[in-house]
Amino acid sequence: MQRHQLQFLRDWLQKSNRKPLVIRGARQVGKSTLVELFAQQSQKTLRNLNLERHPELSDIFSGKNPEQIIQQIEFLPKMGKIGNDTLLFLDEIQAVPEAIAALRYFYEDKPELPVISAGSLLEFALADHSFSMPVGRIQYLHMGPMTFSEFLLAIKEERLHDFIRQYAMGQEIGEVVHQRLLALLRSYYYVGGMPEAVAVFAETRSYKDVSAVHNSIIDTYRDDFPKYAGSRNLNRILNVFNFAARNVGVKIKYSNISPQDQSVTIKKDIELLSMARVVSKVIHSHCSGLPLQADIEEKVFKLLFLDIGLMNAICGLDWRNISQMDEVRLINQGAIAEQFIGQHLQAMLADKPNRELNYWLREGKVTNAELDFVITIGGEIVPIEVKSGATGTLKSLHQFMGSKKAQIAVRFDTQLPGIQRIDTVIMLNKQQHQVHYPLMSLPIYLVERLEEIVLNNH
Repeated sequence: MQRHQLQFLRDWLQKSNRKPLVIRGARQVGKSTLVELFAQQSQKTLRNLNLERHPELSDIFSGKNPEQIIQQIEFLPKMGKIGNDTLLFLDEIQAVPEAIAALRYFYEDKPELPVISAGSLLEFALADHSFSMPVGRIQYLHMGPMTFSEFLLAIKEERLHDFIRQYAMGQEIGEVVHQRLLALLRSYYYVGGMPEAVAVFAETRSYKDVSAVHNSIIDTYRDDFPKYAGSRNLNRILNVFNFAARNVGVKIKYSNISPQDQSVTIKKDIELLSMARVVSKVIHSHCSGLPLQADIEEKVFKLLFLDIGLMNAICGLDWRNISQMDEVRLINQGAIAEQFIGQHLQAMLADKPNRELNYWLREGKVTNAELDFVITIGGEIVPIEVKSGATGTLKSLHQFMGSKKAQIAVRFDTQLPGIQRIDTVIMLNKQQHQVHYPLMSLPIYLVERLEEIVLNNH
């Protein structure tokens, strides 16, 4: 389970002005399991109320009186008393939107009771709410799939997990460690970070069993479509779902998804899948200054899928495909590496005010320039390139660094870490310009250390 989120919950529980917590994340990323584990560790009696099973409670939560709400909840089957040693968990809270509004009254009138809520389709309730949101009276925790280091911990590779979490630039990485991490990275590409898939792999080491879990999760997501599609065409949404998984990292053109449907229709389908956190947009920013989100073009974007394992399952890549690819093919095939890096950048930014990912694109008459991601670290713009080893060209990176004057650039590949000084010439406004910048190269498995490495070496 995700250690940093458990620490987040421990810190939250100790706050003197603790607010009800809302865990936001896609279905089956482990929200309920996280709360159950936290209740055990904090020695709290967990009272779990799944509101999908009790839609009749809407009138009770509308009463806005926490004491009365608790009294009614206690009469539910197998619920038990809700006292001072209790952790109240309102699961699938989007099924009773009135419960979301009632969280403010728990904060104001019952602050001694720790309340956590979660919902896999929570964004739909929030977007369509007719109630007063408890702004300033709730706290959010954003949750996604397990990261690569968490995967290592789950499969009992504690030493490799600790190596990644403690790595500092300049530290030697032995060839045995490097090759083992690349091999396990290949396993993660297939298994992904959905907790059920990771748990099955940790227990059986069977890729066939993992595949069965993937298929079950994908079926669950497809079964969810009617819950948020309303009167929309389910087959079309399924097509958008499949297209997104098979075209990660590609600039979206609505006509490529469905030539016969209007752009506004496909746009709405993508928005629905984004709200369900099945896909996420990486939006083009001109990167002329900070914040990056102030300089975006909303219409120009590419997509990431929820999880790299589910993405590869929908793409039809089985373990034999992935195990037989060499490193260069693997890092390019089906945008696997870009999905991996994007997924981990999202985890890195989960608790930041600006969580949206951006990329940079310059479309010219003859040639285009594009960078996979651009993020902010320590108040500085940091462009990120995902490359197939040491041989990939860096023309787009040169163009960006020459025109945007960023202080440092990062390249992820399969090579050992290093920092090199780039001195080159680019054409800018039909004139030659000298470009000088430090390029930090990192093996792809160190993406979780990116922020600390950049801050400590800049």
